[in-house]
Amino acid sequence: MAEKEKTIIFFVDDETQVCRAVSQMLSTQLENCEVRTFDDADSCLKVLRNHECDLVIADVNLPGTSGLELLERVKWGRPQLSVLLFSGYADVPMAVRAIKSGAIDFIEKPLDEATFLPLVRKAVKNCHSDDINKGKTLTRSEIRILREVVKGKSNREIAVDLRRSVRTVENHRHRLMHKLGAKNAVDLVKKAVNIGFTVED
Repeated sequence: MAEKEKTIIFFVDDETQVCRAVSQMLSTQLENCEVRTFDDADSCLKVLRNHECDLVIADVNLPGTSGLELLERVKWGRPQLSVLLFSGYADVPMAVRAIKSGAIDFIEKPLDEATFLPLVRKAVKNCHSDDINKGKTLTRSEIRILREVVKGKSNREIAVDLRRSVRTVENHRHRLMHKLGAKNAVDLVKKAVNIGFTVED
């Protein structure tokens, strides 16, 4: 039997005790899981530039860069990366913005095991899905073009917006369909949404 793939989770909260408690909970309750903690969004983003991660869990209310800004920056560069947000004092507009920006869920503190752990388990299961794994192979150029495809733009419109030739866009689109296993343009959009691209970018 093949060894289970290791799951790497980045957890961001400016409260040291929360970081310690959640890290211990996830490390003991999830099989083959490594948790790295950060006390601010910028530290997390810096490490994300050069290191792989399967799931980011972050407090919305952070010093400096907020959890919502962290989400938006992560999704811009790595749309296939799952992000779960939480907050001690959430409101409906904040939750709506988080979900529209691509968060897989938005929950309120305290992060009790009964509510929080099932969400993390589901996210971990999804982050090892075939579609997500295929999404991890996309280049930056392919991500830029796929983001435009999801917005409903034609090859010609994408070429103008990204200052590329139509032929280059067509080639990228063809490679995207092959990489993601999409049968047609509609299927390509479905696959993109499945790996974390948002329709309203």
